[in-house]
Amino acid sequence: MLIRNKKMFSVGAFAATTFLGVLLLIFSPVFSGKNGLQFADDSFNRLSKGSSYFIPKAAKSIEALAGRQLRQEIKLDKAEDAADTAKLFAAAGATANVKECSLFVDGDLGTILKSTLCDADAMFKNNGKFVSDKYGMDEKKAMKAWWTALSKIEKNLKKEKKIDMAKVVTEVNKKAIEPAYNFYTIEGENVADHAGMMSGLLVFYVAYTMWWGYSIFFLFDGLGLSMKKAKVKKEA
Repeated sequence: MLIRNKKMFSVGAFAATTFLGVLLLIFSPVFSGKNGLQFADDSFNRLSKGSSYFIPKAAKSIEALAGRQLRQEIKLDKAEDAADTAKLFAAAGATANVKECSLFVDGDLGTILKSTLCDADAMFKNNGKFVSDKYGMDEKKAMKAWWTALSKIEKNLKKEKKIDMAKVVTEVNKKAIEPAYNFYTIEGENVADHAGMMSGLLVFYVAYTMWWGYSIFFLFDGLGLSMKKAKVKKEA
């Protein structure tokens, strides 16, 4: 190996070695039994949940739908799915008749969405037992059934040109059901309470990226490999 500058090469080798050492530490289960990536991922999930509680806002939106009647056929993939989804609408005070893979729903959309938000709120607060006891099925399966049904209702309402109703249904799906389902069993935390950790992780990420970049730079410089601006040839 041709080393042109031993000092620069040594600095680069040391920086690269320590970088790899820290990388090995990151992938080791030294953060309360988790590796660094798992710890960071769990931390960001908790902080994300802490800033994703939009259910009260969605509850205000559905007030405008009180008394608005919903009569639709919801086509599902399996007859079993239709039967399970019928339980959700029945508990919300709607009429839900199953015919093979289709579910015929007739009820007050405002009341239906209130029931949906009640389930989503329980799930968001990690009270899945409330939902599972209510329907006699796995709580996540129930929430997925709500999401699927409301997604199809939203599309049907748009076809019927009932955009105001479809907009509220979309909001309930995105602002209530999705966060409740995705963050279920995760304990939410406020970003303000962990500003120091957030700042530290950001600074570490930037510094660690530069660390590797300078390691390569010094190694190559020690080997005499560098990029220089080409000289401009002057014509005689």
